[in-house]
Amino acid sequence: MKQRILVVEDDEDIIKLLKLYLENDGYDVITCTNGVDALEILKNIKIDLAVLDIMMPKMDGYELTKRIRQLSNLPVIILSAKNEVSDKVLGLSIGADDYMTKPFNPLEIIARIKSNLRRFYDLNKDEPSKEPYDKIIIGTIELDLTNFTAKKNGVELFLTPTEYRILHLLMKSPGRVYTKLQIYENIKGEYFESDDNTIMVHISKLRDKLEDNPKNPIFIKTVRGVGYKVEKK
Repeated sequence: MKQRILVVEDDEDIIKLLKLYLENDGYDVITCTNGVDALEILKNIKIDLAVLDIMMPKMDGYELTKRIRQLSNLPVIILSAKNEVSDKVLGLSIGADDYMTKPFNPLEIIARIKSNLRRFYDLNKDEPSKEPYDKIIIGTIELDLTNFTAKKNGVELFLTPTEYRILHLLMKSPGRVYTKLQIYENIKGEYFESDDNTIMVHISKLRDKLEDNPKNPIFIKTVRGVGYKVEKK
């Protein structure tokens, strides 16, 4: 069965371009031009991945991303003309898995779509865990490898798929330091120069959810000039 991509964009030329490339690559494509219609589609049709513009009528891409995260943890890629670092930080902070700016190379967005789909569905496919245990517990944080959930002090945390993958990578090798590039390649596959700040944003959001004091983290530690690690307990 073909994987189904939802493209939410108010520029008809971009819709036609993405639809052409995606269908040529074997995907089923549904399109709409505003966030309100997109939300209705997501409530009624199984979507495997969504590509969203930010500046749209009726409901913008930021609000749509927040609404999607209330319904599903499917991969979300923001495709926007807003190219400030703050725009990217906001998009990733509210739950997007990836952020691309316009103008864009269609081949790059296809590569990102494939990467996000592969990582998400490899993570969630119904197979026995390849880990020796079904859970990883470090301090107050518990990672459930069967149900793909995380808890702090027994309370479930809401993590995006990307946040879960980063946490899993760090927790399965406590004490090991991972560079930003290593983290990105482990959770995304391909690395693009425009992704330099992406991991920092995801780490920041993880700390907001995991740490008692995110400004003074004791669980996910920064190794200055190298990368990140989860402390052994």
